[in-house]
Amino acid sequence: MQRLALISVSDKSGIIPFAQTLVEKYNYKILSTGGTAKLLESNGIPTTEVSEYTGFPEMMEGRVKTLHPKIHGGLLARRDKESHLQSAVDHSIEMIDLVVVNLYPFEATVAKPDTTYELAIENIDIGGPSMLRSAAKNHASVSVIVDADDYDVYLNALDDESALLALRKTLALKVFQRTASYDRAIADYLEVAQNEVLDEPDLNMISDIPSTFDLSLEQAKVLRYGENPHQKAALYGNFFDCFEQLQGKELSFNNIIDITAATYLIGEFQKPTVAILKHTNPCGVASDENLVIAWEKAFATDKQAPFGGIIVVNQTVDKAFAEIVSSIFSEVIIAPSFTDEALAIFGKKKNLRLMIANASLPADSLREVRSVIGGLLLQDRDMNSSKVTDWEVVTQRQPTEAEMRSMMFGWKVVKHVKSNAIVYTGDETTLGVGAGQMSRVDSSKIAVWKAGEANLSLESSVICSDAFFPFADGLIAAAEAGATAVIQPGGSVRDAEVIAAADERNMTMVFTGRRHFKH
Repeated sequence: MQRLALISVSDKSGIIPFAQTLVEKYNYKILSTGGTAKLLESNGIPTTEVSEYTGFPEMMEGRVKTLHPKIHGGLLARRDKESHLQSAVDHSIEMIDLVVVNLYPFEATVAKPDTTYELAIENIDIGGPSMLRSAAKNHASVSVIVDADDYDVYLNALDDESALLALRKTLALKVFQRTASYDRAIADYLEVAQNEVLDEPDLNMISDIPSTFDLSLEQAKVLRYGENPHQKAALYGNFFDCFEQLQGKELSFNNIIDITAATYLIGEFQKPTVAILKHTNPCGVASDENLVIAWEKAFATDKQAPFGGIIVVNQTVDKAFAEIVSSIFSEVIIAPSFTDEALAIFGKKKNLRLMIANASLPADSLREVRSVIGGLLLQDRDMNSSKVTDWEVVTQRQPTEAEMRSMMFGWKVVKHVKSNAIVYTGDETTLGVGAGQMSRVDSSKIAVWKAGEANLSLESSVICSDAFFPFADGLIAAAEAGATAVIQPGGSVRDAEVIAAADERNMTMVFTGRRHFKH
């Protein structure tokens, strides 16, 4: 018996060979619409227009074409119910065995900066989701494909009825996942658009934070385990669209978290920069026109912590850099590119993971999501440091050019250190890093101790704090360690005491007006 397939796709990649195989090998009859029908016909694939089949023309500029009982009856009729089958006979409805539909590109359309509201609305697909949902509901009898990657999967299952039945369930699940994410994208867009025209905007929407938040992400990879071997874990979403792994072992749960932290940190810098991270905290960062020198400075900050850490650079890794970096054990090295000579050197370390980072990050990287009891927390990612022009020198002494350069460098680094965070810098190089302590003074002491362990002098250094000094004791300790300049948000009720302590020691201090907690 001849089977019937309905094909109507916005993304037409791969559809020609797929449809040819359906017709020539499996004796399918093809129903189609609009541009898809024209494409199939032009490639010699016999096609019946939906309007011809329904006896009802496409109308209203294509808004109405597949919303017809002969379509949805053919999709929804239960093959095991005599009443359904009799209704189909009474109304000349043929059973549709396969639906192949992908949706108008709403998400891609609204992502373009010049998209008008009217164009966005016209790119809301109605007929497509309706057919997909009808077919997916009746997946006991109807196959439905919403993803071109499943064309070959479907063809491979056609000769095995049991495999086909199992596949239908999987394909139906993908449909409802896709339509859910599609509807969510439309709702988010309309919510933002509505807020823009209200005389009194919804306060919840001022930062484009949606009033409802749904996640619908496809599983990208099942991981060997989570943070610890006894924890199961999987990766969801488009992580691997942002990176290309050139060699090395499979990425672990912790690798992925560290790679994310490293990518956000290195994105702060335009000048050639090397950053070394361990457990998401930077343990050495330096900028220099010569990448090898930048590495030497960054590594000098802490020569113990980088063992088994993450190295990230924002320049091409060449032979000279590879030779010096390969002398220590690293889990991952991330760069925009590697020379062939560098790859040959790293190739001797088969377990070393080499990652190429794409130039741009996806839009969802602008938000952070954390799980909490009973729900999720959503926030904008801490992207922008306050503008230097907005900084305020609050002490009697102005910073020197060198101090200001180190302040600008350190302010980019400290926002990526776990709070309470203290970073000592000098000449665009980290000198000591104190992270994650309950007391800011303790973080400062650790940073000073780390600098001492590394035999790095803190004379004429800059101390960078992610939040204000609640008391003058932290600043006094920094002065005793050798710091001559301070950069911090300000905002403490004791700011005057802290400023006075700085003036007494001839220190210069800048208030940025912006806190950078990394809780």
